[in-house]
Amino acid sequence: MVTKKPRIVIIGAGMAGLAAANKLYTCPISNTLFDLSIVEGGDRIGGRINSSEFCGDRIEQGATWIHGIEGSPIHKIAQDSNLLHSNQPWECMDEIYDDPITVAEGGHVLNPSFVEPISTLFKSLMDYIQGKDVQENGVISEVLKFCNLKNLSVGSFLRQGLEAYWSITKDEKGVTNVGNWSRKSLEEAIFAMHESIQRTFTSTNNLCNLDYSAERVYIMFPGEEITIAKGYSSVIDALASVLPVGMIQFGRKVERIEWQVESSRPVKLHFSDGTTLSANHVIVTVSLGVLKSGISEELNMFNPPLPNSKNQAISKLGYGVVNKVFLELSSFQDKKFPFLQMAFHQTGSLQSNPKIPPWIRRTSFICPIYSNSRTVLSWFTGQEAIGIESLTEEEIKSGFSTTVSNFLSTNGNELKFGKVLRTQWGTNPLFLGSYSYIAVGSSPDDMDTLAEPLPEIINLSDSSPPSPPLQILFAGEATHRTHYSTTHGAYFSGLREANRLLKHYNC
Repeated sequence: MVTKKPRIVIIGAGMAGLAAANKLYTCPISNTLFDLSIVEGGDRIGGRINSSEFCGDRIEQGATWIHGIEGSPIHKIAQDSNLLHSNQPWECMDEIYDDPITVAEGGHVLNPSFVEPISTLFKSLMDYIQGKDVQENGVISEVLKFCNLKNLSVGSFLRQGLEAYWSITKDEKGVTNVGNWSRKSLEEAIFAMHESIQRTFTSTNNLCNLDYSAERVYIMFPGEEITIAKGYSSVIDALASVLPVGMIQFGRKVERIEWQVESSRPVKLHFSDGTTLSANHVIVTVSLGVLKSGISEELNMFNPPLPNSKNQAISKLGYGVVNKVFLELSSFQDKKFPFLQMAFHQTGSLQSNPKIPPWIRRTSFICPIYSNSRTVLSWFTGQEAIGIESLTEEEIKSGFSTTVSNFLSTNGNELKFGKVLRTQWGTNPLFLGSYSYIAVGSSPDDMDTLAEPLPEIINLSDSSPPSPPLQILFAGEATHRTHYSTTHGAYFSGLREANRLLKHYNC
């Protein structure tokens, strides 16, 4: 029997989808007003949030941090649900990232007094790009005067800053060499190390792909950044806990969406198993990577195709891959593995160690996930992140063993790793990557365009019957102009689309 309730189908049971479902279902009149369901292509909820266990520790394969807790709805959910304390150790539980040692390729431990000026330079340049207060000294002030240009990429601005720094300080430095390093090459390696760290924040393969002006639009909540003791997935569980059993349908991968059909149920979803489902309104929360793939001629996810403005926004916006590698330490002479920041020779340099694999040279650090943990972690972005997805576990362990042995003194003993876990967000067909960024050639306006519901025009002509409104709505981190790439953006976008429908029905 066909129900007369407006049917709302949410595609995707990640943060955006569950935030929308939670809002719609807990609306006081929702049970009498809507027929609500969620279709999820995978076998779990959470999307790009996926807490798991590794060697007795709780780890995050996807989203890891609450980026600022003051005013954060994610922090409030975690706090109200008692998720911030746990008897089981968890990733980043003691925030050890503030106590690194920096070592140059070849095992040369660098004095903090050498590292600090380049680190301060990089931070000051990023603060300036992002519109933050810059702690200027004489050198930093001169550098900013030299490279105060607009309409650049983040990467080109940073490199201008480094060149300006060298120009300004060239007469103040000796010819200090460390092993086979010159002072300039060592400073460049430290700068590149910070660039690699910044790439993991943004998911871009190259900071020269990252739009300069958009950095000031991005917003983080004030306060400290923390991880969630009981796992980020526990926040997802809290959102889903109010939904009735059966509302979320697993293994329902949408392959095509038909819209602007003149019927009482204007949208028709086609699933990979050959079944279909009709709805009055569909909230699409799939990743930007899936949308990029879906607008290709080969897949044609939408029928009719999306308007040109939306296709262009999807095409122009950036979307990258970030992967983590977790390794179990099976032998290490010291009781505590350090937070090791690695300064590499440039790829192709005659001084570089040929035994260190190329895929590891653009990572920036390896560290225990908390003090004294026997699990260490490294992050990869862009091409290297994609590359590790196809490596065998033995290749990963061998690469890290060779690299860490080159950087740390092991007294001639080979460093060995036991278990290994690496994430594979790039090749997972449900995500095809990690999170979005504003690429050169795009702007935050493209995220607003992506967020606009369809159809764009209700009355196609005076003689045509009106197309049913709000057939397709879009949510997800890539649709939020100020909190993109974060769970905050995903959460807010889900609420936005739920509220759009509630307003449509005068709720």
